[in-house]
Amino acid sequence: MKAAELVEQPQAPMEGESQGEAELNAEAAEEQEEPEEAACNSSSKKKKKKVVPGIVYLGHVPPRFRPLHVRNLLSAYGEVGRVFFQAEDRFVRRKKKAAAAAGGKKAAKYSKDYTEGWVEFRDKRVAKRVAASLHNTPMGARRRSPFRYDLWNLKYLHRFTWSHLSEHLAFERQVRRQRLRAEVAQAKRETDFYLQSVERGKRFLAADGDATRPNSSWTFAQRPTEQELRARKAARPGGRERARLANAQDQARSNRGLLARIFGAPPPAESKEES
Repeated sequence: MKAAELVEQPQAPMEGESQGEAELNAEAAEEQEEPEEAACNSSSKKKKKKVVPGIVYLGHVPPRFRPLHVRNLLSAYGEVGRVFFQAEDRFVRRKKKAAAAAGGKKAAKYSKDYTEGWVEFRDKRVAKRVAASLHNTPMGARRRSPFRYDLWNLKYLHRFTWSHLSEHLAFERQVRRQRLRAEVAQAKRETDFYLQSVERGKRFLAADGDATRPNSSWTFAQRPTEQELRARKAARPGGRERARLANAQDQARSNRGLLARIFGAPPPAESKEES
């Protein structure tokens, strides 16, 4: 019995040690699982928190409609970020001012209007919903709203970022500057040519002692007429005989042609000697 007890006594601490090791291993495994679960939760939270902004294009901007109005109207559907409105052209603005002045309105009351706009939402899903639900609906819900009879013209721009808009606006500004520089250079060339012509005319009028302009009078040379040329040829030695011969030949040719026309015969061919 004692031997059996002695044999059984050392086995008890062995079993106790195996249970402790198992508990430690289980705790270590739980500790390893906890950071993995925490990492998964944090990654899922990050995925949930990652929000991509979306941009909506506003194609119709009614008169006296400002970025503050669109921000107040669209903020009810989601968080609105940046807003940009494209102002109308200067030529159109001047034309409207002139029309308002002609109609008896004061020019100070006229304010510039906008042609199109871009609205950025913090979440692109909200931007898609807003563009789909508000398109072709009245802007103002109240009866006294000045935009009650204007309709929303919204379109969601797929894969369009604010940097694209900035680059497009910078490109348009550069093109406008180049066009203005070209127009200014053309106007400068025309002005220089006009000034050079005026200066050349002044120098020409101020020239004294010019043989072609005695007493500051203009003289023009005219081309000699046929009669003058014939008179000059006749004045040369032997020119009168040649002139008479040429007149006789011309008269004979005219008589032959007239007879041929009267009798319906073909006109006589000129001889080689006459040619």
